[in-house]
Amino acid sequence: MLCDKRMPAGLKDRVYRMVVRPAVLCGFECWPIKKTQVQRLMVAEMITLRWMCGYMRIDRIRIWEIRNLVKVAPIEDKMRETRLRWFGLVKRRSVNAQVSRCEMNNIPACKRGMDDQRIVLTR
Repeated sequence: MLCDKRMPAGLKDRVYRMVVRPAVLCGFECWPIKKTQVQRLMVAEMITLRWMCGYMRIDRIRIWEIRNLVKVAPIEDKMRETRLRWFGLVKRRSVNAQVSRCEMNNIPACKRGMDDQRIVLTR
């Protein structure tokens, strides 16, 4: 459906926003993500958007022109939005929830490699 030239662009962008993007971003709000991984997601998104519009890189159409044509926000912005929404849900949880209890745990500061802090197991 996304590559069908007879389908209107408005329908394609709705399908992309409702099906493709949520599938790509499923469950990512909990993972630690690196800039290289964000870059890979942005490249994959642009490949998909170009494919939807029927353009190739050789056509030399700018990214912002394709985004305006399809009316889709950058995936990086959507990632940030989803992560902030999830963070708000975590912060609104009750004090007795497991996530809140983990936040309140105090871990004593210690240095790596100190011999006096090793635990020796004996039989």
